[in-house]
Amino acid sequence: MPQPSSPAAHLHVHIQGQGFPILCLHGHPGSGSSMSVFTQHLSQRFQTIAPDLRGYGNSRANDDFDMGDHLTDLEALIDRLHIDRCLILGWSLGGILAMELALRCPERVSGLILIATAARPRGSHPPISWQDNLYTGLAAIINGVQPGWQWNIDTFGKRSLFRYLIGQHTPGAYRYIASDAISAYMRTSPAADRALMTALRSGYNRLEHLSQIECPCLMLAGAADRHITAESSLETARHLKNCQWECYPNTAHLLPWEIPEQVLRDIDRFLESHPEAIAYPHPIDLPRQGGN
Repeated sequence: MPQPSSPAAHLHVHIQGQGFPILCLHGHPGSGSSMSVFTQHLSQRFQTIAPDLRGYGNSRANDDFDMGDHLTDLEALIDRLHIDRCLILGWSLGGILAMELALRCPERVSGLILIATAARPRGSHPPISWQDNLYTGLAAIINGVQPGWQWNIDTFGKRSLFRYLIGQHTPGAYRYIASDAISAYMRTSPAADRALMTALRSGYNRLEHLSQIECPCLMLAGAADRHITAESSLETARHLKNCQWECYPNTAHLLPWEIPEQVLRDIDRFLESHPEAIAYPHPIDLPRQGGN
């Protein structure tokens, strides 16, 4: 992970609920609001904090930055919110940043929930044709007007690039795409694209460092994920000392939108089995209460 190249950015953040803090980090493209599948459920018992990362959503970035700048921004955010210790849930790029934060400041990270991510991310996406782009555009436009319409799913969605993001083409998954994905895609900056592509081209690989992470971890993967393969997620899980592994058949990179009930049940079970991940430290070290 490159060293930060600029001062911390003031991130726009979505905060819900009360209780032990859970920092929810989105992927690329994405935004804090695209984590609603998690925050709407978890905020009933916890305080969920879902920032727009630099260059995404309402955290605008006009200048180029490095991936390391995301970590500087996130540390500044939890300082601003007076959070001394939190659990981190990260999806895709968000999972990579979650692991990086656990390596950088382990005393502040009580647990990790990692979804469709890897410390040495590898994909198996085939080449993209002009037909792929055409069908994807048509499917997205129609789905924006009439979310979850089965005719559109069967006619365009299953022939579009969505077939590499989704294993189960359900109306519910397409409704999430309409409500949480399209606007996030449109509000992802070129600077964010460049930062991620630069990191991937450099051969990002943090496997050898994962043994330093002591906190309990949950890794969730889609068996048909072509963006970050289940094999690379499993490789990461095996390098983590205390990691529970779940791989769901017939799901892909957007698995939380395909099988949300099952994913949330497994997250709840993980939290129930690891109460130390959602417990405040000794009362003398309780985090100060604060807000955005």
